[in-house]
Amino acid sequence: MRALIVDDSRFVRSLLRNMLEQRGILCDEAADGRAALELLHGDLSFELALVDWNMPVMDGLEMLRQLRADGFRDLKVMMVTTEAENDYIIRALEAGADEYLMKPFDDTALDEKLAMLGLPGA
Repeated sequence: MRALIVDDSRFVRSLLRNMLEQRGILCDEAADGRAALELLHGDLSFELALVDWNMPVMDGLEMLRQLRADGFRDLKVMMVTTEAENDYIIRALEAGADEYLMKPFDDTALDEKLAMLGLPGA
């Protein structure tokens, strides 16, 4: 299984990569939504994208809307963000997010979300 981690924070990308790789999930990274879309349209196939909301160039919500419009229906998308208000959660789910994980998070929270998505490694 392959995941794409999309976050402008190098620290968060590294943290998520380590957590996912411990679960046997291969990872690629992008620092903004536009770079992530380029990777998604490339040669690699991803089953999961973990996407931050607040990023330069293209934010996570705009990226999510675009990837769904581009036909990425089977890609599981988990928003991983500090945005905790219900309005943000509703907007993300309406745009096509499958799950929503709030920062800060731990191994247990990540495992619960992966299990909810029916993905291995949880």
